[in-house]
Amino acid sequence: MLLIGNYNSLKIARITASGALLSSEAGEILLPGRLVPKGAEPGSLLKVFIYVDSEDRLTATTRKPRAVVGEFVLLKVKDNVTVGTFLDWGLEKDLLLPFGEQTDPLRRGQDVLVRVYLHSSDRVAASARLEKFLKPADETLAEGDQVELLVYAFSDLGAKVIVNNSFSGLLFRNELYGNPTCGERMRGYVKKIREDGKIDVTLRTGGAMEAANDREVIMDALKARNGLLPLSDKSTPEAIAALLRMSKKSFKKGIGGLYKEGLIDITPDGVRLRAGA
Repeated sequence: MLLIGNYNSLKIARITASGALLSSEAGEILLPGRLVPKGAEPGSLLKVFIYVDSEDRLTATTRKPRAVVGEFVLLKVKDNVTVGTFLDWGLEKDLLLPFGEQTDPLRRGQDVLVRVYLHSSDRVAASARLEKFLKPADETLAEGDQVELLVYAFSDLGAKVIVNNSFSGLLFRNELYGNPTCGERMRGYVKKIREDGKIDVTLRTGGAMEAANDREVIMDALKARNGLLPLSDKSTPEAIAALLRMSKKSFKKGIGGLYKEGLIDITPDGVRLRAGA
């Protein structure tokens, strides 16, 4: 089955002056000559992205778009036209965000979070009306599961997030560390699944697992910064959250444990990794 708006593995049927013609159940699809890999010949199997061009023809490319059909992605506005807004998604043909799929006016250079979808015309398009693509939690999720989160909006309660590219979740305000923005991705955990399928998520795992995670985060940050973390128990909660995405209470508990283990020193400059740790 040919997947429009996604990657397909297709064989070269023949090569012409225009490029390589690829065999598919929908007929031969042109891969323009400038995109044909060096050494490719009839019978070669190529992984290509398939989309419909401005003349309603199926077209192949070896370039990689920033997202395929079914994915959420943050894209930059290139221009507004009579039917909508063109977004830069990494291909020569820009991605159209129709006016009917927009929630706010957009300006050139602005970033907008969208869902890539396949229009009834078989053209790949974008929508900023994200919630219509989200569904209640199903049997694939359980409380305590580790999940991937994508921030898409904010409310008085906290950050609205997309869970595992499929479900709508809420990260309560007291769970937010630093200043997350729309389009930011992070790892989290299912805290509670409500009867209506709504999901409460957390960035914390709780108990001994949470303490172990804090320890790992601090150690990783130390190693990534040549053994010195410019934080101490006198640092502001905002500074700690910006660097480590954890609360000041968790940070103090974490460095206390690492100090007792003999892995760090607490100096005027901050937390320093001991030699050999």
